[in-house]
Amino acid sequence: MYWRQGLALLLGVIIWCVTFPALADWSHPLSFSNAELGRQDFSGQSLQAAEFSNANLEMTNFTGADLRGAVLSASVMTKANLHGANLTNAMINEVKLNGADLSDAILLEALLLRSVFTDVNITGADFTDAILDRAQIKELCAEASGINSQTGVETRESLGCR
Repeated sequence: MYWRQGLALLLGVIIWCVTFPALADWSHPLSFSNAELGRQDFSGQSLQAAEFSNANLEMTNFTGADLRGAVLSASVMTKANLHGANLTNAMINEVKLNGADLSDAILLEALLLRSVFTDVNITGADFTDAILDRAQIKELCAEASGINSQTGVETRESLGCR
C-alpha cells in the first residue's frame, strides 16, 4: 500500500519537473485590443500573434517588426509605417491603411479583405497567397512595383497583376 503511494508521489514529482520548464517558457500573446496606440514606436519588436483588433494605430511605427500571426482586424492604421514588417499569416481585415507605408513588407497568406488601401506605398511588398478581393487587387496593381528585399518576389507577381 505504501509503495503505491510512494510510486505515485515519485511519478508526480518527475512529471512536474519535466513539464515545469515547458510551462515557464509559455507566454500569453500580447493584447492591445481597443487601445489608443497612435504614434507609438514598435519598430523592430517581436509581436508574433499580438492582438491589435479595434485599436487606433494611426501614425504608429512598425518598421521591421515581426507581426507574424498578429490580429489587426478593424483597426485604424492611417499613415502607419510598416516598412519591412513581417505580416505573414496576419489578420488585417477591415483595416484603414490610408497613407500607410507597406514598402518591403511581407504579407504572405495575410487576410486583407475589406481593408482600405488609399495612397498606400506598396513598393517591394510581397502579397504571395494573401487573401484580397478583386477590387483590392485591381487598386493595388495600379501602384505595384519593386521586388521584396527579403523574399526576392516582385510585388506585381505576388498580386497576380496582368
